[in-house]
Amino acid sequence: MADIKKPIINSIKDMVEKIPGWSPIDQLYSIFLLSYSTSDLEGDFIEVGSWCGRSANVLGLAAKLSGNCKVYCVDLFPEEDDWMENSDGTYSLNVKINDGRIKSYVEQTVWKEPFEKDIAPIYEKYNGIYDAFVKFVDMNGLNDVVCPIKGESSSLKENVPRDFKCKFAFIDGDHSYNGVCRDIENIEEYLVPGGWICFDDAFSSYEGVNKAIEDKIINSGNYTCCQQLTRKFFVGKKI
Repeated sequence: MADIKKPIINSIKDMVEKIPGWSPIDQLYSIFLLSYSTSDLEGDFIEVGSWCGRSANVLGLAAKLSGNCKVYCVDLFPEEDDWMENSDGTYSLNVKINDGRIKSYVEQTVWKEPFEKDIAPIYEKYNGIYDAFVKFVDMNGLNDVVCPIKGESSSLKENVPRDFKCKFAFIDGDHSYNGVCRDIENIEEYLVPGGWICFDDAFSSYEGVNKAIEDKIINSGNYTCCQQLTRKFFVGKKI
């Protein structure tokens, strides 16, 4: 449990220091503040796209401090052999989920340099992304509030209670337009009035993410307080 007299941003820095990933501290701090502010609402937290757990651990901290919710983290959690090298040297995913396969990084592939620098070393140190995720959650004492789910946002239905409600959602999954729209629709099934829906990589270099936010959030009439909070983090509050 965090020291209530210690600035929470310092606790966040300590918590994620060793966790691989790309979420900057200002974004993680924003995620904490917004999710923690929902303590008077009914529901749990959802994260779509968790990787090794930087933001998941921050959400877990907020959930634990508020004392009344859990974090459901949905990710493909790819194994090393789920990655495929394309003819141009970039990489894509073809992940086995139950009896089927899900493709990812198809429209926007992963360049060779960042793959070798940031992704491949994780498989040298851990037995896959899921293994790394679970170890960091355990390290921070959050395994009682963080619930990993291998799959897509549609997998939530079979992994949450029938009366499930969500008061904070962070979307960082498939970055294609259709993929983001699908994640939004799956989240909206559970999102309560006053709850927040948030996006990574917003209004940066992903046109699919940008257009989905404009169509489904900003221009939908269903959200208020829509705002880009940090360099690539956008939020909206359900009316």
